[in-house]
Amino acid sequence: MTGFKRSLTLLDAVMLVAGSMIGSGIFIVSADMMRQLGSPAWMLTAWVVSGIMTVLAALSYGELAAMMPKAGGQYVYIQRAFGKLPAFMYGWTVFTVIQTGLIAAVAVAFAKYTAVFVPRLGEGNILLDLGVLQVNASQLVAIASIVLLTAFNTRGVRHGKLLQTSFTLAKIAALLGLIAAGIWLGAGTGVWTANFSTGWDAVGLRTLPDGMESRVPLDGMLLVSAFGVALVGSLFSSDAWNNVTFIAGEVDRPQRNIPLGLVLGTALVTVLYLLANFAYLALLPNTDIQHAVADRVGAAAAAVIFGEQGALIMAALIMVSTFGCNNGIILSGGRLYYAMARDGLFFRRAGTLNKAAVPGFALWVQCLWASLLCLSGRYGDLLEYTMFASLLFYIVTIAGLFVLRQREPGAERPYRAWGYPVLPALYIAAAAAFCINLLWSKPLYTGFGLGIVALGAVVYALLPARGRTVTNGE
Repeated sequence: MTGFKRSLTLLDAVMLVAGSMIGSGIFIVSADMMRQLGSPAWMLTAWVVSGIMTVLAALSYGELAAMMPKAGGQYVYIQRAFGKLPAFMYGWTVFTVIQTGLIAAVAVAFAKYTAVFVPRLGEGNILLDLGVLQVNASQLVAIASIVLLTAFNTRGVRHGKLLQTSFTLAKIAALLGLIAAGIWLGAGTGVWTANFSTGWDAVGLRTLPDGMESRVPLDGMLLVSAFGVALVGSLFSSDAWNNVTFIAGEVDRPQRNIPLGLVLGTALVTVLYLLANFAYLALLPNTDIQHAVADRVGAAAAAVIFGEQGALIMAALIMVSTFGCNNGIILSGGRLYYAMARDGLFFRRAGTLNKAAVPGFALWVQCLWASLLCLSGRYGDLLEYTMFASLLFYIVTIAGLFVLRQREPGAERPYRAWGYPVLPALYIAAAAAFCINLLWSKPLYTGFGLGIVALGAVVYALLPARGRTVTNGE
């Protein structure tokens, strides 16, 4: 095949954005956010801020996507604005950690909840022990899910989009059911009123070395720092929305459908996340949210609604949610590596399409590395280390919007970023403040993330074919 087929509709784009965003995070991260802030008002504010930031970024990306409706998305935008080196550093980070690490983490979450129904598939079932490396049944289930979804997506984008739309609609319906039941049942319990009796008084919950808990009143810079750390959870849960830009070469009427898909998808998920947290706060006292077993706030809420069957219902919902989430991430990622390969910046064969008009080789390379991350057991750490890098590249990309407005004022722009230059600048300022706070509060994580990005520059210098560009085909 010499080119992609533009067969994805606006609904497909919205489902890819929403489906890639909704994984397991919304059912877990509120516990740590509540420990960081100790105040429902501040926790909800963090969800609002992360939602606004995500929608603002989507508005800016819409202009870039309409200008450059090509496979590779964000990689293409960075290259046009700043050149091949920064674009490669982004692609390198996406491949080594961001995309593949996220695939591994979501797959392992899927496997953990599968073990709720089949305990023999859990982490405790060690199948191979080599001393430095242990392989358990849960890891094999995670890898099997990645291989299955990769094989499915190599059969053509039509198969991938049908699976994506089906699973996304199913988990949205299930999440709405959980929200409605939670708010309805919690309305007459008084839990909501008790939770908000603390007002805006923020108190961080810290665990001391001896295992005892300490409550630290937060104000001034302590509150700002704690709020920034809490945002890590809500921003992580809201990430992967940009994946739709990677498949721009397969979206019908991309100048319209990609910007609309970005905005509608991110807005939809933002509303769902806020409503889910309203349900948690209507059902569970603050302390129960803070001390939820393994941070499973969603499971604790489901137990209040459904009793003993709540854990099984929530496990099934998270399995559907994570499986659909990974389908979107796997589908999209291969297109970025395809674009890199066309520029001579990735394995050459990754720049070709198979008989189904999809980058099959790129998908299998992504599958292999994500599977190895599952075995490493370090994917969770890698995701934390690169949260900073991920936000940094969002800043770089949106800064590219300003660069291209100045450098190419006459370029065709079917869609112009709403609120430019104020809203894009507001996003850059907010994301930069978040990154600065992480530099101060978590220097190890941010330093490691920057190290991975910087290593990309070294790899780029060693690439023998970095100046070669494939010109035939798409």
